[in-house]
Amino acid sequence: MKKLQFSLIALGTAALLSGCQNMNTQGLMQSGAQAFQAATLSDSDVKALSEESCAAMDQKNKIAAANSTYTKRLNKIAKALGDTIEGTPVNYKVYETKDVNAWAMANGCVRVYSGLMDMMNDNEVEGVLGHEMGHVALGHSRKRMQVAYATVAARTAIASTGGIAAQLSQTQLADISEQFINAQFSQKQETAADDFSFDLLKKRKIDTTGLATSFDKLADLDKGRESSMFDSHPPSKERADHIRSRIAKEGK
Repeated sequence: MKKLQFSLIALGTAALLSGCQNMNTQGLMQSGAQAFQAATLSDSDVKALSEESCAAMDQKNKIAAANSTYTKRLNKIAKALGDTIEGTPVNYKVYETKDVNAWAMANGCVRVYSGLMDMMNDNEVEGVLGHEMGHVALGHSRKRMQVAYATVAARTAIASTGGIAAQLSQTQLADISEQFINAQFSQKQETAADDFSFDLLKKRKIDTTGLATSFDKLADLDKGRESSMFDSHPPSKERADHIRSRIAKEGK
């Protein structure tokens, strides 16, 4: 916990020092306090912040209608995966966009983009969403939200010279959401979430093959690109190989 606190405070301080000549003392103190607050956010605080951030993203994106093909597919997938993540109720929705992405927040907010659903079959989407749910269950999403909050807290202090209030505005919530969604997890976190998805699929009696083939498709998607929203460590091909190794040992 102390290591995380120091990291978040250092993040806030580094962002501030770059513009310290135009920063008043009150702004510096405010940002330092907010960075420390980010490091000490309780589980309920993180869930509340996730709730507001998810709502901000829902306002920004087009949500598939209840009678759309996407929603009907997702409802089927949701039924297979279950309606909780370690006791936290899950809220599934589809964003209608060509982007290929999916994510989950600590409050149980699970979002998948129609671009991903167009590229993958239901079993593959189950594997991807199981992975995202793993990040929540394993506490990765909680830490990611803390860092996103700390980053925006530092910017809030810089902007405070212009009279912007310390309380989070809709713009700041949207910024936190973007920071959260675009941040990358570590190699250890990605592998742990892959294994969580595999175990979840097995527990729910869902074919685990889709988890491996989803990584195959992501690997193909990344070919020829310098970077993408699905950049990961280890690479998608290695992740597919890891899942196939587990399937060979433990069965589908």
